[in-house]
Amino acid sequence: MPKSFTVIIERDEDGFLVGTVPALRGCHTQARSMDELLERAREAISLCLEVRGENTAAELELVGFQTVAV
Repeated sequence: MPKSFTVIIERDEDGFLVGTVPALRGCHTQARSMDELLERAREAISLCLEVRGENTAAELELVGFQTVAV
């Protein structure tokens, strides 16, 4: 059965989309389009799980985002 992972998506200063998987430390990728980013995220997640073992994912649940003014 497939596992689901949250991917946080941001746009960098060069216009690339950057995807980070909080449950897998160091698991991130980038692409020019959303479709390409999601495909690369699937590949990155698969590789991280393969290298680290399938049971190493942290039990993190995305709760939300907040903007904090300083």
